[in-house]
Amino acid sequence: MSGRTDLSALLNFIAQEQLWHDRLQEVVGEHAHPMMEEFDLGSEELEELLGESATMLLWGCGFEDFLARRYPDGNIIDLYLKRRGWADTAANRAYFAALRDTPVSLYEVSDVRPGHSMVLRDLLTSADPVTVQEKSATQSLHQWDRIAVRVVPWEDHFVMSGAALPYSADATAMLLDALRDEDGSPVQVTRETLFGLAPLFTGIWLGTELERMLDQEEPEILNRDGDPLMFHELRFPFAKGVTQKQIAPVLNKRRDMMSEGSKSWVWIETGKTRHSTASEGYPVFGPVELKGSALIVNVDSAARAAKAEALITDLLGEVLRPPLTSIETVGQVSAANDATADADDAIPPELVEQILQEQMDLHYRSTLDSPLPMLDGFSPREAARDPSTRDKVVGWLKHLENGSARSNAAIAGYDFTWMWHELGVMDARR
Repeated sequence: MSGRTDLSALLNFIAQEQLWHDRLQEVVGEHAHPMMEEFDLGSEELEELLGESATMLLWGCGFEDFLARRYPDGNIIDLYLKRRGWADTAANRAYFAALRDTPVSLYEVSDVRPGHSMVLRDLLTSADPVTVQEKSATQSLHQWDRIAVRVVPWEDHFVMSGAALPYSADATAMLLDALRDEDGSPVQVTRETLFGLAPLFTGIWLGTELERMLDQEEPEILNRDGDPLMFHELRFPFAKGVTQKQIAPVLNKRRDMMSEGSKSWVWIETGKTRHSTASEGYPVFGPVELKGSALIVNVDSAARAAKAEALITDLLGEVLRPPLTSIETVGQVSAANDATADADDAIPPELVEQILQEQMDLHYRSTLDSPLPMLDGFSPREAARDPSTRDKVVGWLKHLENGSARSNAAIAGYDFTWMWHELGVMDARR
């Protein structure tokens, strides 16, 4: 709940009023029980899956809905203010009254200033975007995130209520589908109708969260060749009596081995150039290094590993033994580098970042001219030129940018600005 207010007196009041306490439990049940039944989960199983913080968030959604409910005999906030409000602070009384009169809605996040504020745009009504003063949430929210929350006017500014549900793209789509008539047209949503939709917001969030937790499949990441991203280290031991001085001259003669020192090279693709790649415009296969009594090659796919083994064997097969190969996934590499940042054999984080950045850059540049189902089969360039599909291009870009910001640290900083400019929709990046 909101850190700006003290709820203890209100909660004690509800606990002492059996009728209102029972009503609170009923409302909380409306937010949780449908999905618990659908997934065949008991209370303990649900808590174990969600964890303590998400379980409290679920309860908070029901609690805030309860505070806004109007029953034939009144509203709990009205009753509390009448009977006990005189003993509470003016700030608490003002916040409770404002929360009572504020419905939940779905908001898009932008202009995040960590530790200070962010802009929220209501995606369901015609309300103007508002700047919300918020410290903790702005530390974890990213550009174009979507959250279901109550935006409460308080004193001379706006604040978020305590129960803020992070909405994924799937949850957003499900909510928008639920708010359509039988003919598929969007339902006209008003502040008044939103008050009755609070359990729907929570139910969709909870359902998508449970699906994600119960079916966690690691998404496949491809390198720029379209092969599954899998880090291979090939360690070619020296044959007996061989030294580094015998190996280096052979590699220095190769046009596809760009020297980066007396013992290290970058294996590049010299046949063609591509946009925004390392090593003077040439696509990079991976680093090559002499270390101790071995030649080590690091690449990012099984196909490149096979190509590297064939190349090195052809060049140096007489002085090197067959390679010892180790394979790691992106997740394993990240974990290994976190745990062994100082180890001599840890793959440098900058290599992981370079490969992933290169993959994204090349992938998205080619994607601009590829037909996409999300854009009704048009390419982003085509859709951006058509006024009827331009908004879908903006939505697609926001989806990409938000997904990148929320992903692992290696690609979280990828700058999509060039895509907005190139597609001519920079004016919609708000």
